Amino acid sequence: MTTAPVDRRRTPGPVSPAPHVLREYALVADGERGALIGPRGEVAWLCVPRWDSPSVFSSLIGGRGCYTITPDARFVWGGYYEEGSLIWHSRWVTEGGILECREALAYPAEPERAVLLRQVHAVDTDAALDVSLMPRADYDRVPMTELHRRRGVWTARVGDLYLRWTGGAQARVRAGERLDLRLELSAGQEHELCLELSPRPLPDQLPDVTALWHRSTIAWQDAVPAMDSGLAPRDTRHHYAVLRGLTSRSGGMVAAATTGLPERSDAGRNYDYRYVWIRDLSFAGVAVAAQGESEFLDDAVRFVTARLLQDGDRLAPAYTTSGERVPPPRQLGVPGYPGAHGVAGNRINEQFQLDCFGEALELLAAAAAQDRLDNDGRRAVEVAADAIVGRWTEPDSGIWELDPQPWTHSRLAAVAGLRAASTAASDSAVRADWLALADKILADTAAHALHHSGRWQRSPTDEGLDAALLLPGLRGAVEAGDPRTAETLRAYLRELTVDGYAYRFRQDDRPLAQAEGSFLLCGFLVALSLQRLDDRVEARAWYERTRAACGPPQLFSEEFDTDQHQLRGNLPQAFVHALAIEASARLSC
Repeated sequence: MTTAPVDRRRTPGPVSPAPHVLREYALVADGERGALIGPRGEVAWLCVPRWDSPSVFSSLIGGRGCYTITPDARFVWGGYYEEGSLIWHSRWVTEGGILECREALAYPAEPERAVLLRQVHAVDTDAALDVSLMPRADYDRVPMTELHRRRGVWTARVGDLYLRWTGGAQARVRAGERLDLRLELSAGQEHELCLELSPRPLPDQLPDVTALWHRSTIAWQDAVPAMDSGLAPRDTRHHYAVLRGLTSRSGGMVAAATTGLPERSDAGRNYDYRYVWIRDLSFAGVAVAAQGESEFLDDAVRFVTARLLQDGDRLAPAYTTSGERVPPPRQLGVPGYPGAHGVAGNRINEQFQLDCFGEALELLAAAAAQDRLDNDGRRAVEVAADAIVGRWTEPDSGIWELDPQPWTHSRLAAVAGLRAASTAASDSAVRADWLALADKILADTAAHALHHSGRWQRSPTDEGLDAALLLPGLRGAVEAGDPRTAETLRAYLRELTVDGYAYRFRQDDRPLAQAEGSFLLCGFLVALSLQRLDDRVEARAWYERTRAACGPPQLFSEEFDTDQHQLRGNLPQAFVHALAIEASARLSC
C-alpha cells in the first residue's frame, strides 16, 4: 500500500456548494439511511450508519463535507426517478449535449454498510466533469484521515467510519482531506463511482458494482407494488417508494430524512425528525392498508407492537429506528441551513400524547381487518386500550406537540381507536367495555369541547379551529353523517384555508400565510373530508392542488410557503406522502 502524493496548498475555490431551495433536492435511500442530492450533483446530506447517526456530508446545514459531481460547462439542471424506485438520475443539459448521473444507495441495505453508487453517463456529447469527495464525520468536526491509494482504490478513516472509494484512481489529494478528480468522457461513455462507509472494517473483496445496480433495480421493483387502482398511480408508487426508503428493517419509518431545516426563517422552529413517530407510522400503515398493500403494514405493526409491549402506557411519542429513546436536543456547531441552526435530538420524551394510543389502535385494527395480526399484535391492542382507560383524562401535548391540555383531537382519536379495536376483539365482554368507554369519552368531550356553533373546538378552554379536528370524522370516532363533522369542515374551510391551501390553526392575528406555511398534511385531510361528505369534485380539486406542492423530485416537506411557492421544514416529510397515498385510494372510490 502506498500513500498518494498530497497537494498541501490551500484548497482552491469554495469547498462545498451553497445550499439550494428545498424543492431542488432529491432523495436516495435504502431504509437505514438517506442522502440528499442537489442540482450541482452534490451529496449534501448523509448520515452513517443509520438515520440519526452523525453526518458524513452536511453542506445542507452549513458544513464543509460534501461529495460532488458537476459538469464543467454551463448547464440547466433537471432529473427524474426510475419509476417505482428511489434510483435518481441527475440530468444536465449543456451547450454541447446531455449528461446524466444515475444515483442510488444500494438496496436492500446492509444494516451498517452504506454503499453509494454513482454512474456518470455522457449521453450524447464529449464532456468533462469535476468530482470532489470530502467527507467530514461527526457533523463536520472530523476530517478524512489515513488516506491511501492501492491499485486505484482509495481507503481512509472518517472519524469512526471506514471509507473505500472506487472509480477515482486518478484523483488528487487536496489539503490532506479532500480528493479531486477530473473526468473526461466521450459521447456515450459511462463511468462508475462507488463509495462505501461502515463503522466496521470493510470486506477485502471489492463490490461488484454491476451486480449491485442489478440487485437494487430488481429489489425496488419487488418492493413497490402497482397501486393502479387509485388516482395518479405513478405518483402514488413514488410516494410509496419514499415511505419504503424511509423505513428500516426494524419496521420503523423515520418522520423525515433531515434535521434542522426551518419551518420559518429565524422563527426557532427547526427540529430533528430522523426518528420514528408512532403517530406518523400509524398514519402511514393505515394509508397503505387503504391501498390493499400488506408488506409495509406488517412492518408498521411490528414496530408499534414492539414499542407498546416494551413501554405500555408510558409509550413515547417517538423512538429511534432501533427502538431506543430519542436523545435530547443539542446544538451541532455548524452554521445551519439559512434561517435556522444545526440541531440533533428532540424534546419528544418530555411529552405525553394520548392520540398515539388511538392511532396505534387504528393501525392494529387495519391489520386485523386483513387477518394479519398475530398474538403479539393482539396483546398490543389490549395494552393500548388499557392505556386509554387509565390516562384519557390527563392533559396531553396533542398532535402538534403543544403545551398540555385536554386536546379535543387527542380524545376523539382515542374514541376512534377504541371503536376500531372493538372490531378486532375476540371477547364480547371486552368489546362491550371498549365501546362503552368510547361512548363515555365522546360524551365528555362533546359536553366540554363542542363550540356553540355546533362544531368541535380545540379544547375546553380554546374555542379555535384546528385541522386535526377533521380526523374524527375520517377515522370513525363519530358517524360519517354526524352534523358536528360537517359543521367543523365548513368552519375550517371558511376560516383556515386560503386559495386552496390549508393551515393547522390560527397562530395569532396575522394573516395565515405570514404566521406559518400551508400544512400539506392538512390539504390531503381536506380532500379526504370532502370525499367523506360526498363532495367528490371539490375533494379532487384539493387533492390535485396539494400534490402539486413539490419540486421536480416530487418530495413533500411539512409546509408550503404559498407566497414564495417554496418548501419549508424537513425533507421529505413522510406523513404527507402517506396521506397522499390514502387520498389516492379513497378518492378513487
